[in-house]
Amino acid sequence: MTRPLISISGLYKHYLVNVPVLKDINFSIASGEFVAIMGHSGSGKSTLMNILGCLDTASAGHYYLEDRDTAALSSDELALLRNNLIGFVFQGFNLLSRSTLLDNIALPLLYAGKTQAERHAKALNMLARVGLAELGERLPNQLSGGQQQRVAIARALVNDPKLILADEPTGNLDTKTSDDIMKIFIDMNTEQKITIVLVTHEPDIAAHAKRLILVKDGQIESDTRT
Repeated sequence: MTRPLISISGLYKHYLVNVPVLKDINFSIASGEFVAIMGHSGSGKSTLMNILGCLDTASAGHYYLEDRDTAALSSDELALLRNNLIGFVFQGFNLLSRSTLLDNIALPLLYAGKTQAERHAKALNMLARVGLAELGERLPNQLSGGQQQRVAIARALVNDPKLILADEPTGNLDTKTSDDIMKIFIDMNTEQKITIVLVTHEPDIAAHAKRLILVKDGQIESDTRT
């Protein structure tokens, strides 16, 4: 039997004593799944996403990512795991304002120790895959919001990750642009078999996923497949 890519059991997170943000979270995600995590503001979904991305750690419980117990890893080991395994897409794009689109996309490759020639070639290829091949030397502020999110997706894909974590990736976009971005995610999942975990508060965006995990008051209220 294939082991899950993500396995969480008995997970708790609190920032103050007796004020838990996440309470007894249990679920697993297989390779190739497309999962949406929904919940109102303050439900704990963003905290859960940060833990999934190894940007934060649990207060109790276990989180295994590709069979590795993240609680047992050092900060350097977590950083290496993030860079090798995970691509991140955020609502605010998180692009470097003074760097070209190519340099923004190539950044994870710099951390991975790739040569300048390797970084440039891979970044060009990724930019072409999101339909912006001719804009490599532009700066982020010269693009629309939708174009910037495409660049952020290209950056997330540049290291050939097994897992994409997308936190409200369409939150700053209009309906048409949101649909275009979601089509990219769907293609990544169906054609490249990349596992996608998407946090959103929008039901129409969550409807693109094949599984919906609903978080309420720090607990999983439901976990259904669509």
